[in-house]
Amino acid sequence: MTTSSVSRPRPLPTPSATHHRGFWIVTAVFAATMAYATVPTPLYVIYQRQQGFSAFMITVIFAAYALGVVVSLLLAGHLSDRVGRRRMAAAAVVLNVLSALVFIVWPALPGLLVGRLLSGLGIGMLTATATAHLTELHRAARPGAGQRRAEVVSTAANIGGLGLGPLASGLLAEYAPQPLLTPYAAFAIVLVIGTLLLARVPETVRPLSREWTYRPQRIAVPRSERGRFGAALMLGFVGFAMFGFFTSLAPQFVSGQLGIHSFVVSGALAFAVFAASAVAQMFSARLAAKVQEVLGTVLLGAGLVLVVVAIVATVLPMLVAGGILAGAGVGVTFKFAIGSVLRIAPEESKGETLAGLFLGGYFGMSVPVMLLGLVLQVLPLGASAALFGAAVLVLLVVATVVSRRTRLAAA
Repeated sequence: MTTSSVSRPRPLPTPSATHHRGFWIVTAVFAATMAYATVPTPLYVIYQRQQGFSAFMITVIFAAYALGVVVSLLLAGHLSDRVGRRRMAAAAVVLNVLSALVFIVWPALPGLLVGRLLSGLGIGMLTATATAHLTELHRAARPGAGQRRAEVVSTAANIGGLGLGPLASGLLAEYAPQPLLTPYAAFAIVLVIGTLLLARVPETVRPLSREWTYRPQRIAVPRSERGRFGAALMLGFVGFAMFGFFTSLAPQFVSGQLGIHSFVVSGALAFAVFAASAVAQMFSARLAAKVQEVLGTVLLGAGLVLVVVAIVATVLPMLVAGGILAGAGVGVTFKFAIGSVLRIAPEESKGETLAGLFLGGYFGMSVPVMLLGLVLQVLPLGASAALFGAAVLVLLVVATVVSRRTRLAAA
């Protein structure tokens, strides 16, 4: 029998200064762990060259990560509402440390799949947990201040961290010895330190006082708000599809089609996309939700068109420009989606509701890219990119229409 709403966890009152310090510790650990998740991005070219991987195999390796995220979100992404934020965050970071060790000692295809799967499992546990934890820590540290700051910081740590990973690993692969070892070792050390620092963060959820029955993830959304949640889910799916492309197949395009073999360039391209997303979130934080939605979809659509044209025409500057525009669009739309979900989520089930949003996002990060990898087996790159772009653009239009209709219906 599941636990009743009376026995659900409630925030614990502790000193505001302790929560303020904990807020920034969780932010740093969240960003570092998300950065580790994209460390392999510029390194796929090395694995491909050494082991003869096809573009499709790269998407399979990437899909192992996305599969781990999805499985973790379904099975464990909501557990922080029951067992505590800090405990789940620490377990998530440890899984990524184990992933780094697997990459170091087992650089063959099975090891890459296992390493990416472990990383995905950890990220799936962390995303909703850390986002909810930051919201609660901020509320305790600054009572009555609103949640805008927590929203900006959590989404910037999430997406900004994803951008720092390929930039750091690209620099280490280019200038440090052992390019398939040094990036993982460096991040493993950082994550171990982060795990130790989490012990200094106050818990914001009271563990259950009586037994409860485990169940897989469910999306806890009031019936009256399901339309708004579905719209946010679709926007997350479309935006993360672009992230999936730039963290899996874009480095192969830069190396293969453009003949640029610099790890720094590949890492910087992914960094530019994610950095634009994080910066756009910060600058759009004070905009009205309606403005965020419109601005984000326009930027994302324009960037998507530029990316497709750049691939067809084989023009790197246009690819960079399109990636920056698309990244900014994803940042604004995802900021809108996070804020929307936090506003409609029941207080006692924020972790569950956020896990549902991230679940949709990571489906978007994996499924379209996997399909693109399959299409690349039978069609040339230009035609494949055009098909991918058209499909994602249609999804973006549908998501925008659904979002606008639900907003008008709620008005």
